[in-house]
Amino acid sequence: MPPKKQVKEEKILLGRPGNSLKSGIVGLANVGKSTLFQAITKSSLGNPANFPYATIDPEEARVIVPDERFDWLCEQYKPKSIVPANLTVYDIAGLTRGASTGAGLGNAFLSHIRAVDAIFQVVRCFDDAEIIHVEGDVDPVRDLDIISEELRLKDIEFVEKSLENLVKQTKRGGQSLEMKKMKEEQATVEKILDMLKSGKDVRKGDWAPKEVEVINPLFLLTAKPVVYLVNLSEKDYIRQKNKHLPKIAAWVKEHAEGDPIIPISVSFEERLATMTDAEAQEESKKLGTKSILPKVILTMRKALNLGSFFTTGTDEVRQWTIRNGTKAPQAAGVIHGDFEKTFIQAIVY
Repeated sequence: MPPKKQVKEEKILLGRPGNSLKSGIVGLANVGKSTLFQAITKSSLGNPANFPYATIDPEEARVIVPDERFDWLCEQYKPKSIVPANLTVYDIAGLTRGASTGAGLGNAFLSHIRAVDAIFQVVRCFDDAEIIHVEGDVDPVRDLDIISEELRLKDIEFVEKSLENLVKQTKRGGQSLEMKKMKEEQATVEKILDMLKSGKDVRKGDWAPKEVEVINPLFLLTAKPVVYLVNLSEKDYIRQKNKHLPKIAAWVKEHAEGDPIIPISVSFEERLATMTDAEAQEESKKLGTKSILPKVILTMRKALNLGSFFTTGTDEVRQWTIRNGTKAPQAAGVIHGDFEKTFIQAIVY
């Protein structure tokens, strides 16, 4: 008798399920977050200023996802209406050392980070005597340590409270299925706490699907995917050189291996954002470089494990957002719930 075929356990992603996911711009004060937000959203939202806490409540905007396939389809069909995919971005107030204990309105700002699904972490690598640094000088590795520690400390505080509640409940004992599940949950929460206390982020753990089911409802800060944006001066961005870049790469390799690092000049992006398309193309040609924002948007989309499919016609060309790996019936359900219920087949071009 042939052996039974082993059923492959379905991989569950860390993070909130769904397609409408949000990213937040995070970092210390005065590193270029609000200016980046204005450039990437092409808006006047946000409040760039040369002092901490210029931003209190997070600003929100949607960014169009660049996609050559969508542009090509629009050219072919010339529809009456076009609906591209978008990415929701939040400008979150700058953190400071001690934010996890409430310093500098830290509790409120950390709660804003908890509400998003992924993080753009902006790291300052430019010198400018007119723009103060909350730590006194430019040291991106120190800044990375501060943000990483504050997020981890807040997670530790939250997980310890969750564990305390679980311990109280499991102390009652019993052999019911509910109690068994609770004890398994407690074991996972203890594993999370051990990892955090060892200085590691939750997203870097090797988690079984059952453990991920415990992690996701906690909305942990260190479970969120991170894209590191290294904010250079315009001069350094054009020549793609900065003394801090190798140190940042080494830090990410040690503490967050695999997370993407993108050098960017927020001041350059800000200038381009105020120009017409023709002016921006001319300026980019003159300087021998171009905007990195399309790469920034697509990298975050990849970090969130988002993909697309298209519906086309002369009335409308629309790009639909789904999680990568979504099966055809569920993808059809994004268009309309009845499509999933009555799904038979899809013809794919």
